[in-house]
Amino acid sequence: MSTPYPFTAIVGQDDLRLGLLLNAVSPAVGGVLVRGEKGTAKSTAVRALAALMPEVSVVPGCRFSCDPVSPDPACPDGPHAEAAGVPRAARTVELPVGASEDRLVGALDIERALSEGVKAFEPGLLADAHRGILYVDEVNLLHDHLVDLLLDAAAMGASYVEREGVSVRHAARFLLVGTMNPEEGELRPQLLDRFGLTVEVAASRDTDERVEVVRRRLAYDDDPEGFAARWAQEESALRERIAGARALLPRVVLGDGVLRQIAATCAAFEVDGMRADIVMARTATALAAWAGREEVAADDVRQAALLALPHRRRRNPFDAPGLDEDKLDRTLDETAGDEGQGNDDDPGPDGGGDGGGGGGVPPQADGDRTPPQGEGDAPSQAPDSAPEAPGRSAGAEQQPVAAAEPFRTKMLSVPGLGEGAAGRRSRARTAHGRTTGAVRPQGALTKLHLAATVQAAAPHQRARGRSGRGLVVRRDDLRQATREGREGNLVLFVVDASGSMAARQRMSAVKGAVLSLLLDAYQRRDKVGLVTFRGKEAEVALPPTSSVDAAASRLESLPTGGRTPLAAGLLKAHDVLRVERLRDPSRRPLLVVVTDGRATGGPEPVALAGRAARLHQAEGTASVVVDCESGYVRLGLAAELARELGGTAVTLDELRADSIAGLVKDVTAAGRAA
Repeated sequence: MSTPYPFTAIVGQDDLRLGLLLNAVSPAVGGVLVRGEKGTAKSTAVRALAALMPEVSVVPGCRFSCDPVSPDPACPDGPHAEAAGVPRAARTVELPVGASEDRLVGALDIERALSEGVKAFEPGLLADAHRGILYVDEVNLLHDHLVDLLLDAAAMGASYVEREGVSVRHAARFLLVGTMNPEEGELRPQLLDRFGLTVEVAASRDTDERVEVVRRRLAYDDDPEGFAARWAQEESALRERIAGARALLPRVVLGDGVLRQIAATCAAFEVDGMRADIVMARTATALAAWAGREEVAADDVRQAALLALPHRRRRNPFDAPGLDEDKLDRTLDETAGDEGQGNDDDPGPDGGGDGGGGGGVPPQADGDRTPPQGEGDAPSQAPDSAPEAPGRSAGAEQQPVAAAEPFRTKMLSVPGLGEGAAGRRSRARTAHGRTTGAVRPQGALTKLHLAATVQAAAPHQRARGRSGRGLVVRRDDLRQATREGREGNLVLFVVDASGSMAARQRMSAVKGAVLSLLLDAYQRRDKVGLVTFRGKEAEVALPPTSSVDAAASRLESLPTGGRTPLAAGLLKAHDVLRVERLRDPSRRPLLVVVTDGRATGGPEPVALAGRAARLHQAEGTASVVVDCESGYVRLGLAAELARELGGTAVTLDELRADSIAGLVKDVTAAGRAA
């Protein structure tokens, strides 16, 4: 086994280290989600934590790591007789992104269950992680149904396995740690809420600190064991401090004044539900124990808020994470009681050298984050909100305008039955959903179709010499259930940014519509891409990605002006889809063209745009045209483009889910017959 990088040798990343250590002191905090750019020691820190965890005593021979002092009465390997426990190191179990449901929760031997009536259960990763650490790298890329199972087990402390009437339950209490790069996509808000704490990490911009990171890493790579030996004393001291904080934790007092501060803080920041209050209380208690105190202080509440609230304030993926620390301080001052729970002179957490500077948002370069809604344009910028002035050239480039308020859109889906990644948009054959039939399994059986299996085995019972009550089942009799659910698609936006769209109010409405569709794509677990066209050419503003946050940022800064090279935009989209079909052939695309349908510039621009549209139609690409034409006189050019694409046209008003003017629900092939 390779020697892990010492936890105490990690340079900087105070919030990351503190969040992990608080969970080591009090697993009831609920785990930690680590968000940050690549190469910021996220995985290194998590793997290093395992060496600091106290040893656990387990029942000899128990595959579920039962505690000999209080074994699980429902343990599948039980009941356990009284016996001396066997000590072993706490495990760190890693859940791969591509893991199956059976690998996570365990699997039953269906053949033995049917033929012998026994619960032959093979434990999964949740059983392995019991009383240890379960680490999920790139948790934002994990399939939704696996995340649901994982978080349900973390919340209940147990895993339930149900297979065609056969049930198995076992304890599954673990420290849950997830790491993710937000550029690759976000977690749903309800899943973010299930992580106790979150920390944002970023590479240091301090030259000396970066030099020290490189120096230590090179020394470790040259001699891992020697490097670890040089840090053994610091590791031992930190291990003892964790054990001492664990022992002190039951004696820490959480006073009524502190509880009122916690409740007032959660109310002031308008977090949903009560989980934030509970997590903050547990975190503040752990902070006090970590500092060696038996009473929670106001500084503990402040630090707990910075760790437990930022991810719970996000209502959609376009909201910037973080917490307004001035507002937090005002709230704590206003609710300070008469029991000495006010702020001390030292505003930092009373957590020693390992406490760090405390939560919040890491430093970011200008432009890295989209400004919150309403802050993009100052009220004094009157021309930004007024109609285009008479005489202004439509070909001149205009400054970007802020998007209008997003709204709930109608669901657009790809026709037919796909086989793409699990999601919430189009019909597809998936591992979860309603059962539609049965087939012979190709490889390992995962979802048994019981009736079809019995029907296949029944005619052969006499030939197989059946004499008892059990059904004689062979592997050839087993049938896999086929199920229909929903898949995620690649939604490629082709946005007209030409001069004909440049009127400020109009472009603001268009951006608001695209932002609404992006939010819908986020909720339905789609990949998104963005192609824009203006002037003489088209460009890929954002290659297909799972990060709708990045797409929204590109959209917000989109300038307008120039001619309308509609054909160039459609051809660029064709190139993007061609490459994506090679990369991920199972993910079906949905082309969303946002334009008024005008085509200008170059020889025969309208005819060229028609030929480009028919390329998409010939390849069967599902498409919808969002008609942005306004005014009393409408030319119907967008509807004509939709017919060329073989798709459907929908106006901005009809795109709204609460609109009664439009009846568009699916992108159908109706236009092809026209």
